[in-house]
Amino acid sequence: MMLNHLELFLLIIEKGGLSAAGRELGLSPASVSERLAALESHYGVALLTRTTRSISLTDEGRTLAEGARRLLAEAEELDSRVRLGAQSLSGPVRLSAPVDLGQARIVPIVDRFLDQHREVSVELNLTDGFVDLVSQGLDFAVRYGTLADSSLKVKPIGENRRVVCAAPSYLERMGMPLHPDELHGHDCIVMRFGINSDHQWSFLVDGKPYSVAVRSRRMANHGELVRRWALQGHGLCLKSVWDVQADLDGGRLIEVLAPYSAARTALQIVYPGTRSQPRRVRALIEAITTELAADDRT
Repeated sequence: MMLNHLELFLLIIEKGGLSAAGRELGLSPASVSERLAALESHYGVALLTRTTRSISLTDEGRTLAEGARRLLAEAEELDSRVRLGAQSLSGPVRLSAPVDLGQARIVPIVDRFLDQHREVSVELNLTDGFVDLVSQGLDFAVRYGTLADSSLKVKPIGENRRVVCAAPSYLERMGMPLHPDELHGHDCIVMRFGINSDHQWSFLVDGKPYSVAVRSRRMANHGELVRRWALQGHGLCLKSVWDVQADLDGGRLIEVLAPYSAARTALQIVYPGTRSQPRRVRALIEAITTELAADDRT
């Protein structure tokens, strides 16, 4: 019975409300509220802060969510091992990845993994924005850059270099910038990450960090759209080399300002450090790490 209450608690978090969780399970709002109250009574603390429009986890609720995912994952893996044998992989895996990298590289790996393990299912969340792994119930995420959340563990894949590039048609029309300061006279296609926009582009000039504020007429929170606009000749873009290497190799995009390219950043897999990972999750992490590391685009 306690496991069922924990599953319901996690579903409430995932769906963002009691009513949505109830609809998923065919339960009335009153029944869901009653079971949540029983769980809070059992622990003697409030697990959620509720308003008319949203819910949020209390500190105790976040602790319970992390522990509940670990406990349920262990229970599920135990059930799978008993039913299917210790060498079988089964059950769901939920992960997140950047849009371009996900479509070009992660999806083919996932497809091959699913062909090899017929009892495994995968939910892939492609987004260029920040993802809270715990609140969204994700097993792991593929991420670029510095890790901000120190509670997460990291499995390195390789290094990432961001390149400024544009279509030949744009460079023929507007000219080739030869120094970062010349970007002031160019149209730059900018990424938005949540509430932050990437209007400050970083370079190395004389071996020292150098930042340029670029102007943009096009901005998007979707990496694939930024790349498509660049391919259509609408401006310069700053992209991970992992995302545009095929376009650079094929001449559809041309890298500019290469002598001023900024230092490399990490490409890595991150996952909650407090969670015990089922074998299926560890196996998919290993598959992604192995294949991407073999194709390191540094």
